[in-house]
Parts: sequence; structure tokens; C-alpha cells
Amino acid sequence: MDKILQAILTSRVYEVANETALDVAPRLSKRLENTIWLKREDQQPVFSFKIRGAYNRIARLSQTERAAGVITASAGNHAQGVALSAKHLGIRAVIVMPKTTPDIKINAVKALDAEVVLAGDHYSEAQAHCDRLAEEKGMTFVHPFDDPLVIAGQGTIADEIVRQHPRDLAAIFVPVGGGGLISGIGAYVKSVVPDVQVIGVEPVDSDAMSRALKAGKPVSLENPGLFADGVAVRIVGRHTFAIVKDTVSEIVTVANDEICAAIKDIFDDTRTIVEPAGALAVAGLKAWVDRTGARNKHYVALLSGANMNFDRLRFVAERAELGESREALFAVTIPERPGSFRQFCGALGRRIITEFNYRLNDRQRADVFVGLSVDSRDDAQQVLAELHRLKYEATDLTDNELAKLHIRYMVGGHARGVKRERLCRFEFPERPGALLQFLDTLGGKWNISLFHYRNHGSDFGRVLAALEVPPEDDQAFERFLKELGYLFQIEDGNDAYNRFLEPVRGE
Repeated sequence: MDKILQAILTSRVYEVANETALDVAPRLSKRLENTIWLKREDQQPVFSFKIRGAYNRIARLSQTERAAGVITASAGNHAQGVALSAKHLGIRAVIVMPKTTPDIKINAVKALDAEVVLAGDHYSEAQAHCDRLAEEKGMTFVHPFDDPLVIAGQGTIADEIVRQHPRDLAAIFVPVGGGGLISGIGAYVKSVVPDVQVIGVEPVDSDAMSRALKAGKPVSLENPGLFADGVAVRIVGRHTFAIVKDTVSEIVTVANDEICAAIKDIFDDTRTIVEPAGALAVAGLKAWVDRTGARNKHYVALLSGANMNFDRLRFVAERAELGESREALFAVTIPERPGSFRQFCGALGRRIITEFNYRLNDRQRADVFVGLSVDSRDDAQQVLAELHRLKYEATDLTDNELAKLHIRYMVGGHARGVKRERLCRFEFPERPGALLQFLDTLGGKWNISLFHYRNHGSDFGRVLAALEVPPEDDQAFERFLKELGYLFQIEDGNDAYNRFLEPVRGE
């Protein structure tokens, strides 16, 4: 810890990085009844804190190491941090990126005069290729998080926070991926202002540090979530885990919808659009305050980056209201008779309807997919209770991922003549020809009876598919899914599917 603190205090990051602002978020502060400060690492030259650690590491290279150059594997902010640092120091830099990396990120690295090598569809494949190149060419690998000098570079953020807000600070909320950022901040805070809590935040589907702390050692995630790609790591660092274990008070996990809501909160206060990982600390702060009931305190949330792909904004906007508990989704069955549609709308009262999908199923009943503006989750539950009181068959679909990703765009009635469907969700790398390749791989063995794909502006495509599989083929079908090579989730029996898409039985 003493060595890390010394390295932080003697860091060379300011040769290229900025001392960023610590701004109050007035709207968020008022709503949470606490003073919320935003540490603006989105204001760095590469729009991310990663420049700090990368430069601190590269600036300490020997002349022999500088002559050989540096190399790293990254599809995100670390790549730009290494590229800019190397350019500033006049050192050759090679960045290995997955072939699925969006052009905007590739072009950003090339604009900093780094050499880009595309290898593999996933980060792990790019990393393996990077390791081979580093050994062949004798280049220095710059680790994105598990390096003491990288950790020290990130720790300079804590030094700035303490100087910018020296009194009455209760906690600092920090996004967690591999742990380089939070270990640097944790080491500094616990050495200098030990009464201040350091609280980490992870996506619920990419919680490598949380699991490591529970297990007492780093553990590998099989499939880390991809939405907050800036923190999507399989396993945390050896150095970072040891520091986090001794310096971090707790780790909060949040869902993607909560992250989207936090992006909107940050925009409302700053008119800046951060990336999902950049909003992670705000999402965790909100969840923590809601859980603990803390009031009248000073909290800092670190905005770690703003390298957002523009086409992802559609998905963020769609999910922000759900994440803020300002919208709720319901499936409601109404009788099919004259006046029943009007009667149902009357039951909703003067609430704002955000979405309404209706389709006649038969002459006795109809299923309605409806979105409503609500004040909170409790308010949504009151709506559901009122519908039940009025004798409507209703289900809350707000937390149903299948409903939010696919069903809301597909409501159209139940198919007739379909033989025994098996329903699955898939994810696959989004690149030219990926959807066609997926269909070629999927097709030919069983008939596809349902298919929905919608580009959500992410690096991975999402598909909902149903195939006609006779009972005697179930084992072969499930074996086929495992061998397919794509992430999948079997959704047989999902309530949203049953209500809106399940084939009519007996036909």
C-alpha cells in the first residue's frame, strides 16, 4: 500500500492527462436528498480515465523498451490511452482489436498513429494473438489494469478528489471491471482519508470482482455481460484483487436498465452522454442510497468514460424510463366484446400510455401489451393490483427481458398450424455477414417457425428464434444448441411468449 501511494504521488500522468472537474449534479442531488458530485473523467483527451494508467506505465519504460515499442489488446478506452501515450512519447504502438470492433473505435486508434491489428471475434482471441506478437517482436505489453504503475496512474483521480472536496465526503462510487481504477482509488483513500468509504459498482451480469470477494480469490466468468463493455472482463487482476479486498467497503451490482437511467440522469445534469460503463457509478450510487436511505451526505460518483457509439442511444433511450421505474409494461387479457376495449382504457384512468399493442386472438378474448408511465415500482404494483381488483387477468412484464427485447416489437397474434415450437434467445458478434452466417448455421436441421432480430446499436446481435422440434428430437436439439457456438438462452414457457406468440393448440 505504501508503494502504491508513493507511486501515485510521483505519477507522471499530467504530462498528457488533465486534472478533471468535480461538478455538483443539482437535479440528481435534489432527487436523492444528498449532494452528488460527478468526477468528470469523460473530459480527458481520450474521453476516459484510461489515459492516466497507460501513460504512467509507458513513461517509465527504459530506453531499450521504448525502442522495441508497446503492444496491448483492447477494443475500448485502454486502446486509445495506450495509443495517445505512445504518440506523445514517440514510441511505436500496436493495438490488437477483435474483428467485431466497431469502426468508430478502430478509426479513433488509427487517428492516434497506432498500428491496428484485427484478430478473432472476441477479446480473449485478440489477447492470445497479442501475446504471440509481443513475444515475437519483443514489445512491452501494457496491461489494462493489473500492473502497479497502471494502478498508480488511476489512483491520481483520488488525489484530485480529496484536494477538490477535502471535507465531509462520505463515499466515492467507482465502476469496476478488472479493478485497476478502484484499486488505485482505494489504496489512496484508505491511506490518506480512511473514514471515506470506497464503494465499487458492477453490472449484475459482469460481476467478476463481487464473485472474487465472495470466493476469496479471482474467479473466471464464463460469459460476462456486454452492454457495459468497458467493464466486461472474465477475471479480475491478481494485484487489483489484493488491494480491493483491503480497501473497498462493498460492491453494488446494477441491471442494464438502471445503467440506462443513469446515463439519462447524467445528461440531464451535464448535457453530456457517457458510455454505459461511464454511468455505472451513478447507477450504483442511486441503488445504494435507495437501499440504505442515506440523506444529507456528500457522495462522489466517477464518470469513467464517454466513448459511446451513437447508434446505441436508441437502446438507452428505450430502457432509461424502465430503469428509472418511470415506465411499467403489462400483459392484460380483456374480453372480446363491444365496448371492452374502451372499458379497459377507462380502467387505466388518466395515466400516460407509452405503448399499446393489441391483436384479436379469437372471439372470446384478446391480449394487450401496454406500457404506462408510473412514478415508481410501488406505483406499478398499485396499477397491477387495481387491474386484478377489476377482474382483469394481468401480468407485470417490466423485468421480463424477452418481453423488452423482442415481444414488444412482435405482438401480432398466435400462429396456427405450427408444430411444437422450442423458443431460444441468441447473441452473436455483430459484423458484416454475421446474421446470414447465423441463419446458415441454424437452418436446415429443424424448421424455423419464428424469427426476430433487431439491431440495438451494440457489438452483439440479438435474435429470438423458434424451431419446430418433435419431442423425440429434444436431446439432439439441446446438444445442437451447445455445439452451435453462440450464447443462447432457452425460453420455453416464457409468459410473454405464451400470451402473445404461442401457436394455437390443436391446429
